[in-house]
Amino acid sequence: MSQSKVEEPHAKEVLANIDIAEILNRIPHRYPFLLVDRAEAYRPHQSIVGIKCVTINEPFFQGHFPGNPVMPGVLIIEALAQTGAILMSKSLEVATEGKTIFFMSVDNARFRTPVRPGDVIRMEVEVTRARSSIFKFKGVAKVGDKVAAEAEFAAMVVETPTK
Repeated sequence: MSQSKVEEPHAKEVLANIDIAEILNRIPHRYPFLLVDRAEAYRPHQSIVGIKCVTINEPFFQGHFPGNPVMPGVLIIEALAQTGAILMSKSLEVATEGKTIFFMSVDNARFRTPVRPGDVIRMEVEVTRARSSIFKFKGVAKVGDKVAAEAEFAAMVVETPTK
């Protein structure tokens, strides 16, 4: 089972920005667990940039940490994974009925700078390998010009069980 970098004929073409309505149609996450507000710089099968506007109203700030609010690192990684799921869903034209994109693994996660209320996270996600319904990614979350977190991760499309 070899894996290879995906080269699509139109991979360099950057399509329109992806708004919240399309994100809600592409991934099943909802408040308070939807961690991507919009996406831009989408290149099919290649890369995407997710945007998360962090506010003090996020429910995790009540306990992380009182008097010193910091976004949990695992949620930054989750936001990167959701950005990757949007890229997969749009690139593969995954039907939202009957299929779900699941996070499979995370490797080499590093946390560099705290993310605080008022920050805007720019999540740069690129495909490093793809085979059928499994994609591997490298993601970097930035606030301004500072890296907040980075990781390599994988996701796959699976059939959603029927009731």
